[in-house]
Amino acid sequence: MLPTLVIVGRPNVGKSTLFNRLTRSRSAIVADTPGVTRDRHYGRGRVGARPFLVVDTGGFEPAASAGLPLQMARQTLGAITEADAVVFLADGREGLTAQDAVIAQRLRESGQRIWLVINKAEGLDRSVAAAEFHELGLGAPWPVSAAHGDGVAALIEDMLDAVAGAPEPEPDDAAERGEKRPRIAVVGRPNAGKSTLINTLLGAERLITSETAGTTRDSIEVEFDHRGRGYTLVDTAGLRRRARVSDPIEKFSVIRAMQAIEQANVAILVVDALEGVSDQDGNIAGYVIDAGRATVVAVNKCDRLSAAERSQLKAQLERRLNYLDFARFQFISARNGQGLDALMRAVDEAYRAAFLKMPTPRLTRVVRDAIAAYPPPRKGLNRPKLRYAHQGGNNPPIVVAHGTGVANLPQSYRRYLEGRVRAVFKLHGTPLRIEYRQGDNPYVHGSGRRAR
Repeated sequence: MLPTLVIVGRPNVGKSTLFNRLTRSRSAIVADTPGVTRDRHYGRGRVGARPFLVVDTGGFEPAASAGLPLQMARQTLGAITEADAVVFLADGREGLTAQDAVIAQRLRESGQRIWLVINKAEGLDRSVAAAEFHELGLGAPWPVSAAHGDGVAALIEDMLDAVAGAPEPEPDDAAERGEKRPRIAVVGRPNAGKSTLINTLLGAERLITSETAGTTRDSIEVEFDHRGRGYTLVDTAGLRRRARVSDPIEKFSVIRAMQAIEQANVAILVVDALEGVSDQDGNIAGYVIDAGRATVVAVNKCDRLSAAERSQLKAQLERRLNYLDFARFQFISARNGQGLDALMRAVDEAYRAAFLKMPTPRLTRVVRDAIAAYPPPRKGLNRPKLRYAHQGGNNPPIVVAHGTGVANLPQSYRRYLEGRVRAVFKLHGTPLRIEYRQGDNPYVHGSGRRAR
């Protein structure tokens, strides 16, 4: 699983700035807990080729004894418990405060691996800015500038090096080994019907379902067969034991949801037809795309819509989720089983597309035919040229196109090429990534062997 890094610190030290530096806004999932006005943000970051999950918590006030500050402190402690590593962020311009010392004590008691990070160090003598923080006893401080990015990449690389365990196979590696049981992450905002969908597919009440949002908490896996094919379903809202439903400490189930998406082959995004498309639906969809997962959108509770309401919903889906134009939208009723056969056919189609093999000769021919039909526009006196293409990976499919002047290909032309590749190879339900490389065809010159 991807390592999870949690950012903690007192209010206004730059936690959100660091979070935004590490992630893109579209991949941020906001957990808006009723009664808690300070949202928590979850995102996916990457340093080089190393991905990770990151959580931006609320301002941490561990000495709080009541009200909102107490709830936020409890939630932050819950996040620390589930973290692989913790960024303790302090403000280098304000210096060490009494509240920093209290937080440091609570972090030492947690037993977690802590990186003491001194933010806003730009323009300061870094050794001086960090000096007074040594007394916290959390090791050597890391001076950074979250706003400008100074020192951030080195910090994250050090953290990832420290928490790295035995390498786990990526989902596409599992498929390469011949794994026939697709792993499906069922994602969506609370009470959209994720658990009801799985229960209906299984024909049994395997998960707790309720009209109360957030009934389920910990991700679980359920294996089942549908029309002769085996699947593993993950309810990414998770299952919370009945005895702990009233537990005031919020479990950070969003982290588990993100981990499940990373380990899945296909994501089913469940949208509540009665509520329409929310910003949270868009945030989750964006994270699924960033993770490169094949996607099917299950528009649930459609049996309760009139014909006019369904038409309005279709228009809203096309407008609000237009960046999921590669995905199938299936209108279902998880409660009575309407549309589930079509849903699973769309899952199979997306899974096949995610792992499709595209031979280099055919892929190169598709690219050349596309160029012959519609040449790329000139940049000055020169026209970009694409010489050959090969597959660079799957889940999602990656096409690597080699040529000259590729940096001058406009986005509109890149979308055109993506559309042609999709159409020829019937890549329905999966993101497609095309990487453009400047250089000559290695098969034309030299020994004919590709450089390793």
